[in-house]
Amino acid sequence: MKKRAICNRTLTCSDQELLELSRYLLTLNSQVGVDDINGRVIQQDFFDVAQYLPKESIDLLIMDPPYNLSKNYNGHLFKEKEKGAYQDWFLSVLELVKPLLKTTATIYVCSDWKTSIIIAPLLEQEFYVRSRVAWEREKGRGSKSNWKNNTEDIWFCTVTDKYIFNVDAVKQKRKVIAPYRHKDGQPKDWQEEEDGNFRLTYPSNIWTDISIPFWSMPENTDHPTQKPEKLIAKLILASSKPGDLVFDPFLGSGTTAVVAKKLDRSFAGIELNQEYCCWALKRLNLAEKDASIQGYVDGIFWERNTLSKRSK
Repeated sequence: MKKRAICNRTLTCSDQELLELSRYLLTLNSQVGVDDINGRVIQQDFFDVAQYLPKESIDLLIMDPPYNLSKNYNGHLFKEKEKGAYQDWFLSVLELVKPLLKTTATIYVCSDWKTSIIIAPLLEQEFYVRSRVAWEREKGRGSKSNWKNNTEDIWFCTVTDKYIFNVDAVKQKRKVIAPYRHKDGQPKDWQEEEDGNFRLTYPSNIWTDISIPFWSMPENTDHPTQKPEKLIAKLILASSKPGDLVFDPFLGSGTTAVVAKKLDRSFAGIELNQEYCCWALKRLNLAEKDASIQGYVDGIFWERNTLSKRSK
């Protein structure tokens, strides 16, 4: 195990924890119902297990598949493919997951810009594409010969024209730079608070308020492509109701499952790597005692690096 600084809060599992937690992982070899997978982490390859999952059961699908990049996922290597080969691979995922979706389901697919070019036509072929969200990764690497790439995409799709979008649940609280007032002196579409003047704003498809998990954050793990809890919280709150089934076929270190649990949704996820699965289970156990999500306080999403008094 890596030797870490005392203040490093990255979540890990000891050998004993891995042994104990692995006993709670689910494997499937026959058809199951929703109750059989609800609240469970399934340690298998999605391609092997998809046939056993309940049809038309998923309310919200959050997919963070391997991008078309060569990446080492804790010993499981995913190699960059030719465009056509990656499209074939991605389409095979969509074909397996599509029968699992309710007609009212929403789909979010994470991607980088290069992979987006490849998968966009396939998403349009299989679903209704509503929007593409671009969110800022403030850890983007610099480049001397190109523009610094510090954004990633999330494709917002639905199965039909009937879907959920809870806009009031994902408004962002922003400081008011020019606090206009009515003729009677009252604030116009903003509120005076002890910490300043604020307005709840409608969410756009450009997100600049996301912090990538890093070593001082308790949600951080050693997963190479971990998504922030705040990012996933926006997707879940916008496109599901309490009790709805949120499903992630590439669960990684468990962020989708953890956030779904914190927000009172049902969940299930699949992950091939056993250590990642155990990290997810440990995070789920910790969520029973602490349901907080950094940057989301009292039902409000705050701008990056700002806090309400209750969160300090």
